Amino acid sequence: MAVHFFHTSDWHLGQFFYNHSRQYEHEQFLTWLLEQIKQKQPNALLIAGDIFDVINPASAAQKQLYQFLADAHALAPHMQTLMIAGNHDSGYRIEQVEPLLEKYNAKTVGVIRWNEDKSLDIERLLQPIYDVDQNIIAWCLSLPFLRSAEITGFNEHTNNSQNAISYLHQQLISEAKKRKTDDQALILMSHAHMQGGETSDSERPIIIGNEEALSTALFDEVIDYVALGHLHKPQKVQHAHIRYSGSPIPLSFSEINYKHQVVEVTIDPTKPAESQLQFEALHIPRSIQLHRIRGELNEVFAQLQALASGKIDNIDQREYIDIEYHTDTPPRPNLRQQFEDVLPKERYRLVKISRQYKNNDQQNHATKIQLEPPTPEKLFEQIWQNKGYAQDAAVLKDFQTLVQEARHSLEDKNSI
Repeated sequence: MAVHFFHTSDWHLGQFFYNHSRQYEHEQFLTWLLEQIKQKQPNALLIAGDIFDVINPASAAQKQLYQFLADAHALAPHMQTLMIAGNHDSGYRIEQVEPLLEKYNAKTVGVIRWNEDKSLDIERLLQPIYDVDQNIIAWCLSLPFLRSAEITGFNEHTNNSQNAISYLHQQLISEAKKRKTDDQALILMSHAHMQGGETSDSERPIIIGNEEALSTALFDEVIDYVALGHLHKPQKVQHAHIRYSGSPIPLSFSEINYKHQVVEVTIDPTKPAESQLQFEALHIPRSIQLHRIRGELNEVFAQLQALASGKIDNIDQREYIDIEYHTDTPPRPNLRQQFEDVLPKERYRLVKISRQYKNNDQQNHATKIQLEPPTPEKLFEQIWQNKGYAQDAAVLKDFQTLVQEARHSLEDKNSI
């Protein structure tokens, strides 16, 4: 029996890009994805974590997700949506709405849970996938982002993070082998940083037990497909069946050349081994373009003047500009305004300006002076250091949480 599903991840709903909302871009992606679901009618949609950008997402971001689930269920009532929490998500928060998710044939695994006898609660992690006739055609092993506090200290196999991770995979795969039949596929969905994966500058490092990346040796050869989340570049990891789908939109300028996609996968265990797995990249149209402008000042001005013109009324739909100019002289007065004056009117958002020294003899390494408007975090760091306090990552994290809550409060007020 063949199973047909979509693999996606790292939506980061609610993200702000240099203080600009990405809601429009996410709306365009979700509309496109709904059309793919309508046309192709997959058995399942797998969302491999980082559904939201922050653990306490704004109501607008939550509404986007739940409206999408309702619309998807209306278009493909038989399709199951299986989700796991990523390191940006609150596992407990996304599990709180299980009764709502059930209405839309959706399930989520946010945290690892243990039984009273300290054994792993496998039932929640091992989820069957059905065809339109309600026959089990595959099993999905769902592992959310593994936080040390949630997986260590429960029995003799979980005395540290690395042992606990191995134990979790062994137990889950062992139970899946017992349940599956020869004509059923095994899929493992996980949110993790795997060894050999190519990163961008927008992923938070995941450190588990002093190890940043996990080995693909965790995945038994019986696994037909590994649906990964966390890294934003679509890529395979050592083997064709171990894949990151990547994010649906560029989450930083370093991702400007990524071919954002949803992976369409078909597995038929009854076919010969070499043809059991088939997949295709469904390329996602980019709704807002990003531009990186590099060069000496005269070259930068020329590139800005050469950009396409044409007014875009809605500021949230305008294109993003990142400028890095090369010079060995101090910045000109009002340089930002000079850049703005050259840009075609009402089409672009200049969100980042930096200066690159040409004369490396004056610097031990390339130095950049950021000229974009200071963020709340940068202002807070400056004030904190001016008060004589040392840098403290925990304090900065608390401040960032307060900033996000303030933004969400303003969004909620504006949406009333």
